Amino acid sequence: MRKENQSSVSEFLLLGLPILPEQQAMFFTLFLGMYLTTVLGNLLIILLIRLDSRLHTPMYFFLSHLAFTDVSFSSVTVPKMLMNMHAKYKSISYAGCISQTYFFIFCADLDSFLITSMAYDRYVAICHPLHYTIVMSQSICVMLVAGSWVIACACALLHTLLLAQLSFCADHTVPHFFCDLAALLKLSCSDTSLNQLVIFTAGLTAIMLPFLCIVVSYGHIGATILRVPSTKGICKALSTCGSHLSVVTLYYGAIIGLYFLPSSNNTNNKNLIASLMYTVVTPMLNPFIYSLRNKDMKGALRKLFCGRK
Repeated sequence: MRKENQSSVSEFLLLGLPILPEQQAMFFTLFLGMYLTTVLGNLLIILLIRLDSRLHTPMYFFLSHLAFTDVSFSSVTVPKMLMNMHAKYKSISYAGCISQTYFFIFCADLDSFLITSMAYDRYVAICHPLHYTIVMSQSICVMLVAGSWVIACACALLHTLLLAQLSFCADHTVPHFFCDLAALLKLSCSDTSLNQLVIFTAGLTAIMLPFLCIVVSYGHIGATILRVPSTKGICKALSTCGSHLSVVTLYYGAIIGLYFLPSSNNTNNKNLIASLMYTVVTPMLNPFIYSLRNKDMKGALRKLFCGRK
C-alpha cells in the first residue's frame, strides 16, 4: 500500500452478517435467544458443580472452567453483534476492537487447552484407573487449569501487541461481525509477515498441538476399550467419553472447516458461518450435551429442582 493511503484509525466499521433488512428482527431474536441460552445453561452447569458434592471431581472441575470460558467466549462477540443489528452506523472504537481481538483469542485458546485437559483426564481414568487419584490430584488439576490460563493469556497478548504496532489504511471496514485478527491484518498498510508467522506458530501451539494430544489420548482409550472383554464395560467406558467427544467434534470441526478445507469463491461467508459455529452455536450446545448425555449432571439437576428424594 502507498503511504498516502494510510490514516490514523480511531474506529472500525463492522459489516456484520449478510442479512436482508426484512430478516433483521427474526435473526436478532434467534441470536438473542441463543446467547441467553448459552449464558443461562453454562451458569447452571457451574452452579450444579458447585452445589453437588458428587460432581467435585477433576472432570467436572475442568467442565466448570470450560462453562465459564464459553460464557465469556460468546459475550466477547454476540452482544456487540446484536447491538449492530439495530444500529445505523455499525462502528467499534479502535481500543474496543483491539480488546475484542485479545479476548476472542484468549477464550479460543483457553477452550482448546481445557478440552485437552479433559481428554487427558478421560485417558487416565480409563487407561490407568488404579493411578487416577494420584495422577489427577487436586494440585495437578489446578496446575493444568492455571497453565491453560497463562498460555492462553500469553498467546492473546502477543497477537494483540503485534496488532497494535500496525498502521491501517484509509479503508477501515471489517467484513465480519467482530474484530477478527485475520480480517484486521488485511486492512493493514504495514508489513504483516511477523504477525502471520506468530499466527502460524501460536496456532500450532494453541490449536494443533492440543488437538494431536486429544487424538493420541483417544487412540489409547480406544485401544484400552477394545481389550475390555465385557460389552457392559465397553458401554460404561464409552458413556464417560461421549459428551467430551461431542464437544471436541463441534469445536475442532468448525476450526477445521474454516482453516483446512479448500476455499470456495464464497470464502467470507464460510468464515462467518464457521465463526458463528464456535462463538455462538458450540457454547450454546455444550450445556445440553453435558446435561442430556451425563447421568451425574441429570441427577444434580433433579436434586436442584426436585430436592432430595
